[in-house]
Amino acid sequence: MTLIRWSPMLSSPSRDLTSIHDEVNRLFDGFLSRGGYSGERASVFAPAVDVEETPEEFVVRADLPGVAQKDVKVNLLGDTLTVRGERKQQQETKGRNYHRAERSHGVFERSFTFGAPVRNDGVRAQYRDGVLEIHVPKAEEAKVREVEVQVAS
Repeated sequence: MTLIRWSPMLSSPSRDLTSIHDEVNRLFDGFLSRGGYSGERASVFAPAVDVEETPEEFVVRADLPGVAQKDVKVNLLGDTLTVRGERKQQQETKGRNYHRAERSHGVFERSFTFGAPVRNDGVRAQYRDGVLEIHVPKAEEAKVREVEVQVAS
């Protein structure tokens, strides 16, 4: 005779599958959303950003849909670029009944350290169609220089 330990969580095969399904859903909800179950999710706005490096400069592109140009600030201190701003919540009017609200809002701040000397006097920032594009030129000592090899006599 074989003894099987009884567990109240695993009392039936159909309950096993349901339990596993619920645990997998909870796991994916935790990784894919910001903070657990979608009902508990905090409203946090963190814009998606691309940072590109060319031989001459760094280019930072941030997606800021729904953010007014006047609500965006760009600062460069040393080799660290900081983008701050706020996406404001849509004005609520009486009588609205939301069935789902997934668009985040609030204050955001993203900082990027380039790890190479940059020129703060040549920084340019453009905001067009909800995309902020910042060009940060490299300092002369950070640019790649080719050195000619001479033959010794």
